[in-house]
This record gives sequence, structure tokens and C-alpha cells, in this order.
Amino acid sequence: MPDIALRHDGMAAFPLRPQAAESKGRAAQADSGFYAALDLGTNNCRLLVGTPSPQGFRVVDSFSRIVRLGEGLTATGRLSQPAMDRAMSALSACADKLGRRPLRGFAAVATEACRRAANGSEFLARVNRETGISPRVICAREEAQLALASCSPLLQPHDRRAILFDIGGGSTEIAWVRLNGGAPELAGTISIPVGVVTLAEREGDSCFTREGFEAVRDEVAEKLAAFDAVHCIGQEIRQGGVRLIGTSGTVTTLAGTVMDLPRYRRQWVDGVCLDAAEADEALETLFRMGRQGLAAHPCVGPDRADFVLPGCAVYAAIRQLWPVSRLTVADRGLREGMLMRLIQGDRGRAPRRPWC
Repeated sequence: MPDIALRHDGMAAFPLRPQAAESKGRAAQADSGFYAALDLGTNNCRLLVGTPSPQGFRVVDSFSRIVRLGEGLTATGRLSQPAMDRAMSALSACADKLGRRPLRGFAAVATEACRRAANGSEFLARVNRETGISPRVICAREEAQLALASCSPLLQPHDRRAILFDIGGGSTEIAWVRLNGGAPELAGTISIPVGVVTLAEREGDSCFTREGFEAVRDEVAEKLAAFDAVHCIGQEIRQGGVRLIGTSGTVTTLAGTVMDLPRYRRQWVDGVCLDAAEADEALETLFRMGRQGLAAHPCVGPDRADFVLPGCAVYAAIRQLWPVSRLTVADRGLREGMLMRLIQGDRGRAPRRPWC
């Protein structure tokens, strides 16, 4: 497994769950140094286990499963029983993995689906009862900060600013980042309640048509226009030195398509810098494939075929509003940011409180 570079200012570690807290002393004595982070999102449940390394941390185990926790949420305002059962199955698998190693630190978060659902807290109480895992619901700004923590090693010394975007299942987060020769700082964030799951449910087959795709693109661009105006992002882009970083399945799929990969592998994609025109061509290629073609695509597959074009429509809006000539692709996100927090906390960096 590859090392992940660790480079960010110190942030507060999350509390350990009881099982992890009890094992902390044993872990220190054994010098195992295992840390784990779990991200329960609207579409996916992901776990990452790592140990500290001079460059940051080394991944020793991981887990990712599409659970579609937010399925039907837009229509009902609640998490459905089948969606919760799928998520519980994945979380139980994560709990089994966590029980195999004594942990020095553990973090678990839940995002948009649990933020919005009327029964989100009830579901998380069930998660705790049945698995011992206690995901903490975080706000959109903290999502952006965690994503920045994980993606900051992709920034370069000549960058003045950066746009970091994450097209999730239930929402899309944008971070406007300022670099002044030191650690990157969040200058502003926005979260819009538009993600690949919510769009796929709302639009149905519409995103597979040119008219429907462009309508979603224009809707998202309109939602982001005020944020662009407040921070004068277009003007900053014209001055140069602005990096565009995407961390989501949408951009990794675009990268895999540009690179014509026979199968998706994280190490081939994470950190790749694409010419934006190449990404545009890849988007057109994916659009022309239709649902059956996407299901057969080696970087998509049948489980994600319905979500790719809604995500591409959101990306097209970002590209239309902020025409940066290069796209940096990140296959990293909240889990990596949480591991960095935990490791930095143990290394004695100054703690920082969460924003919400």
C-alpha cells in the first residue's frame, strides 16, 4: 500500500470510541501505531486504516462500498429502511476490520444524508448499538477543511489560490483556498444540496439527454454564481496561479477515461494533473456511451452508471464558471484528512476545535 504525504497545520483529534480508547494503551506498548478513519456518506461507506510514516501515513487496510444511504431522502426527508440496512451491513464489515487491530486513534463522521434526514440521529444511535461505532455528523465547512487537509500535498509552491471541489452523493462542497507562502487557508466555502444521488433520483434519465444535462449544468452554475462574485474568483483566475482540484468519483472517472485505463487503480490516478480540454473530451466520451456503455466501462461499472452523468453535469458547471486550464485529480478525501488529524494530534501539534 502507498504512503500518503502528510503536510498540514495541526488540528484536533476526534474522540476515540470506547473500544479504541481501551486498546490505546496496548497499542502504544506494542508500538503498532494503527489509526483508522470512517466516512459514512450519502452514497458510500469508506474506511481507511494507516500507520504513521515520515511522509505522512502508510495505508494498511481499506474498505469502500456503495450503500446509497441517501436513496429516497429528497422525496421523503427520511432515510429508508433498505438504505439503512445496506449501510448497517457495510458498517458491520468495518467494525470487523476495526476489531482486528488495537487502535491508537479512531475517527468516524457522517455527512449530508445524516445531516438532512429527520431520522438521521435515530439511525446513528442504531449504528452505535449494533457496531460500537459512533459517527459524528459534521457540517459542510468541516468537510471542506478535512478535504483540504488531505489534498494540500497536491498544492505547489507557485500556486496563489486553489479551488477545491467535492461532488458528493447528496451535496457538492467548494472551498476557495488562499496560499501565502505558508499553510493553505480556507478563504471561503459553499455547500449546495446537489449531488450525484439526489440528481440521479430527481432527474431520472434526463441527464442522459443533451437538454437535461445542460439544464443541470446551468442550475449548478447559477447556485455558485454568488460565491464566485463574493470572492472574485474569475478575476483571480485571469491573474493566474489558481489550481483546480477535484476530489470525487466524477473526476477520478474522467481521469481514468483520459488515461484509457483497463481497470481503475487509485495509484494510477491520485495526483494526476489533466489538461482541462482532455477532461472535456472525456466527459463527452462518457456522455455518448449511454447507460449501458457506462455500466460496461472499466472505471464505472453497473453500480455507478446512473451517477456518472449527474456528476459530470456538476463538473461542467464548475468548469464553465471557473475555466482553469488544468485539473488536478485527487483520489483522497475525508478519511485521509481525519487520519492526518489523529496523527498530528498524537505528534503534539496545537489542537484546533471543529467549526460546528
